[in-house]
Amino acid sequence: MKKLIETLKNIWKIEDLRQRILITLLFTAIYRFGSFVVLPGINPAMLDQLQTQTAGGLMSLLDMFSGGAFSNASIFALGIMPYISASIVMQLLAVAVPYFQKMQREGESGRKKISMYTRYLTVAILLFQAPSYLFNLKIQAGAALATGISWPVFMFPATIILAAGSMFILWLGERITDKGIGNGISLIIMIGIIARLPQAFGQELVSRFQAITAGGLVMFIVEIIILYAVVCAAIVLVQGVRKIPVQYAKRLVGNKQYGGARQYIPLKLFAANVMPIIFAQALMFIPLMIVQYSNPENASWFVRSMLDHHSWTYNIIFALLIIAFTYFYTAITLNPTQMAEDMKRNNGFIPGVKPGKDTAEYIDTVMSRITFPGSLFIAFIAVMPAFAGLLDVKDEFSQFFGGTSLLILVGVVLDTLQQIESHLLMRHYDGLLNSGRIHGRGGVAAY
Repeated sequence: MKKLIETLKNIWKIEDLRQRILITLLFTAIYRFGSFVVLPGINPAMLDQLQTQTAGGLMSLLDMFSGGAFSNASIFALGIMPYISASIVMQLLAVAVPYFQKMQREGESGRKKISMYTRYLTVAILLFQAPSYLFNLKIQAGAALATGISWPVFMFPATIILAAGSMFILWLGERITDKGIGNGISLIIMIGIIARLPQAFGQELVSRFQAITAGGLVMFIVEIIILYAVVCAAIVLVQGVRKIPVQYAKRLVGNKQYGGARQYIPLKLFAANVMPIIFAQALMFIPLMIVQYSNPENASWFVRSMLDHHSWTYNIIFALLIIAFTYFYTAITLNPTQMAEDMKRNNGFIPGVKPGKDTAEYIDTVMSRITFPGSLFIAFIAVMPAFAGLLDVKDEFSQFFGGTSLLILVGVVLDTLQQIESHLLMRHYDGLLNSGRIHGRGGVAAY
């Protein structure tokens, strides 16, 4: 406790870090405030049916990612997921389309162009999703619209407001990245998720006290123990690092004392981090977008299964998508050929492996071998909420037993701590941990 208080004092002493934290808190407060600002013309007291709809099933996940803004008919109801969907499409295009491949190799200018196209695509997705959301709102809470306003008249300005709200959230995330403590988009998603935790925890505690015959308090303690174990597993997953030994020349090391010493290339057990699970979750929302303004009872068995995130069909497809996206995202993030060229350029080599093509193939083989168990591990954690449901854990609380929510929380918290740790150690203060190191999702320790 004493070390924590001392660390907080040190954080406050560093003016740049203090300003970044305060700016981050300000922007996240603006985001949370906007989640409760209801669309003009909507009576929030008449949204009971919409909130009932989002209390379970896939709708509850969508509502969780928006921080409750979806069920509040807020101006931020569509959240940041349209931007995530646009990013997925652009990354796929950067792999499959030569024009975007060339753009990606152009360095900073190419990244700016891709970012611009991603925003344009986000607006296009919003102009489709906003009317879909409003159609669903009309079905679930048509009486919430103020008297004297017709839905056709309401639709156009509401669509513009919803699209502008999501783009404003994107702007907030970018400002947090530039002026705050970084990871703005991820932090926005995390804030939305964690905002649901107190309510979900309270509901689960009350339900267990009421269900005396189902184990009551004992079952609640068992749940907390399981939750703690899953969180620890998620931390190990996010921080896991696999090292390939590489012998570097003195010129690469830059210090004669370490000349000829064994060095390492850090390759994470799961280099793609939480991005595959976010991408997979975005794709799993597609059936929901198709049927959300129609009657799900009239849909096929497959579509109904895809709308139930506890069904075997949903979880098997979800796990397979995570594994596929893990390999895809690792391939576009880590380039073995480029790594081999960099090593050769700096007179580095892997013992027993020829420089150049053989080194690239060796790194690619090792990455494939360590990516497979990592993808299986994260897929298992992703479907843990379904197993929690088998223990009669309430739907909202079960989302924190794994899945996208838990991995995002763990990953973003570790990244944020790493950012703060770096600022402290840079100015010769003690870090947040006694070891002075926190491994973020980048897999590199901050010294």
